[in-house]
Amino acid sequence: MANALVRSFQIVEYLAARPEGMPMASIADELGIPRSACHRVLVELIECGYVRQMREHGDYALTTKLAALGLNYLSSSGIIDIAQPIIDRMATISGELVRLAIVDGERLTFVAKMQGAKSGLRYDPDTGTDVRLSCSAAGHAWLSTLPEERAMEIVLHQGFGSAEQFGPKAPTTMAQLSRIFKETRKRGFSMINEMFAPGMSAMAAPVQREGEAAIGVITIAGPNVRLTEARMLELGAPLLAMTAELAMASRASPIFVRSGTRSGAGGTKAALA
Repeated sequence: MANALVRSFQIVEYLAARPEGMPMASIADELGIPRSACHRVLVELIECGYVRQMREHGDYALTTKLAALGLNYLSSSGIIDIAQPIIDRMATISGELVRLAIVDGERLTFVAKMQGAKSGLRYDPDTGTDVRLSCSAAGHAWLSTLPEERAMEIVLHQGFGSAEQFGPKAPTTMAQLSRIFKETRKRGFSMINEMFAPGMSAMAAPVQREGEAAIGVITIAGPNVRLTEARMLELGAPLLAMTAELAMASRASPIFVRSGTRSGAGGTKAALA
């Protein structure tokens, strides 16, 4: 039973990254699941309404049921109602893409965004994705609030983002990350250029109530021809003001309250993990 449950989640996560659908043989082979077992799990997921077969004997794809559940969860949590006006204002000030990611265990997940760029180049990736911590402004901002040993442990668990998959300046060593964290702590916010994607810059600041763990981060991202180092330094003060405002308002959301309470107990390491 446990094995079937694990395989179900593996298949759901696999298909979530492939909205066009995939044949059963490819799903089974890429996930290392026996084809007969993979077929049984797919049939069960279809019966539960999470997967559909696009045509008879055709590819398998996710339905919108899982997305609907996630949207309903976020709506019920109050996160969007609290954060969206703040994100909207920051997008207007910056003229770039502004996003909110929330801390969930050892992960950061983007849950809300607002595009401030009205014309020209736009950077607008999907919401609902987990953050690659080692090479993202969001990851650096969050990890810089943790004890360094714990931050490195989390990065090792997720793995480094390579220059081939992300940006040409993506850090690949602990020493590089340590320097980045030190600079981020000194400024109060992170800044990256071509670490997450070629030609792209980003900055981020943690959402953190006094004496508690960071519960999320607000990021600003855009083309580096517009979002220069000087521009990011200029946006630092308003970004820190927005994260402070969200931190104060966050107690109205059960997710944020639970995150702060869960992380805040059990000593310094647990409080910041």
